Amino acid sequence: MSGSSNVENLSPQTIRQVAKEISELSSNPPEGIKVYPNEEDITDIQATIEGPGGTPYAGGLFRVKLVLGKGFPSVPPKGFFLTRIFHPNVASNGEICVNTLKKDWKPELGIKHVLLTIKCLLIYPNPESALNEEAGKLLLEQYEDYSLRAKMMTEIHAVPPRTSKECKNTMDDVPSTSAASEYSCNGPMAKKHAGDKKALEKKKKDKKRTLKRL
Repeated sequence: MSGSSNVENLSPQTIRQVAKEISELSSNPPEGIKVYPNEEDITDIQATIEGPGGTPYAGGLFRVKLVLGKGFPSVPPKGFFLTRIFHPNVASNGEICVNTLKKDWKPELGIKHVLLTIKCLLIYPNPESALNEEAGKLLLEQYEDYSLRAKMMTEIHAVPPRTSKECKNTMDDVPSTSAASEYSCNGPMAKKHAGDKKALEKKKKDKKRTLKRL
């Protein structure tokens, strides 16, 4: 993943166009996508994508990075997942393989289209162009195993920690998927249930002691 800037290699017209689109995406973001502009390097575009409901990635928040090369917009940007993910079209280094970023690219396609395509890839993986052969094989031959593995990776790497205040405001809106439901504000629900059980047992014992005294 390149860390160098290509701003000096882009034409002033391209820079203005990219800046305009980033500004529009920041003020009016697509559903489930949030862009984080880099004021020092416009060729380094980072965003978060919410895992779509009904997929093994639901409940997760995935950081992605688009890198605009010196040939942009004639040459497509390179896309990377910064959040670890188990997906047929994402390599171990986070590189994304999607036709929009390769053979189907057109100069008129913008940053928004690329981000929406990546989000769509979470819903419809393409095992035929797999960068992760294991994920691609499981998707085709053992979907349940693929789904469980993808959910586990989502829970470990993509489910953001929540404060008690955030929990109060947002837990009602969390989709009731297995990936989301296994987490509470303070961590895995299993730990919460274990704590609740101990508290309930303590209450019962305290009640028995009180009754004996009476």
